Amino acid sequence: MHDAPAEQPDVPLEEEAGPLPWKDLMPHFARGVVIRVAPELDLIEVARAFRDDATHQVSEWLANDQVARASDDDARRWAANDPIFTAIVAAPWVLAQERTRAH
Repeated sequence: MHDAPAEQPDVPLEEEAGPLPWKDLMPHFARGVVIRVAPELDLIEVARAFRDDATHQVSEWLANDQVARASDDDARRWAANDPIFTAIVAAPWVLAQERTRAH
């Protein structure tokens, strides 16, 4: 009898978030999976809500335009400003919060 493989411990969301320049976020935008997160929100809290399917909370952020699928206008602005984001994957989405300009 074989032992079942040990499950990988869950990595805390805080450790999954990291800096990402616009050029590295572009392919995800092209796939339509980038979610823009307003700077006043806690990115980890938003990722947790997406991961846990907290529909009521996500709907509230969407209604307030604090969370939205990245638009072509967002992409044009990001291409012009070359920002750095804090990003985290909440599959299938890539949540991105603009932090600084790269230059």
